[in-house]
Amino acid sequence: MRETLGATTVAAADTAPDHFGSYSVVGLLAVLGVLFVAAAFGVGRLLRPVVPTPEKLMTYECGVDPVGEGWAHTQVRYYVYAFLYVIFAVDSIFLFPWATVFAAPGYGAATLVEMFIFLGFLAVGLLYAYKKGVLTWT
Repeated sequence: MRETLGATTVAAADTAPDHFGSYSVVGLLAVLGVLFVAAAFGVGRLLRPVVPTPEKLMTYECGVDPVGEGWAHTQVRYYVYAFLYVIFAVDSIFLFPWATVFAAPGYGAATLVEMFIFLGFLAVGLLYAYKKGVLTWT
């Protein structure tokens, strides 16, 4: 069967060990990386002192002794501020590269439509923030 197919069978058979050889290098590096991390954690566990005291077992929060329950209420406005930041950050991340590609030949109409769709999604996010009253300065 090998003789009937000719040189293509021999060429394919010769490249197979090279192909698997490159994957074995990647696999070996992955195993060495996992072993290195495991060894670092093991040595750290062996060398560190273990002396539990009540002060060490107490919850630490910014240098202040904890008082009261561990449950704290977070105001929603911080979430909304983060939401607005993401809207404007994503806007700037995509608008600047789009402006450089827009002038290139062959990208005009398609990128213009895509950008208006993208800006429409951002406008929906801003409309949501406006309806929630986040954009009012008090």
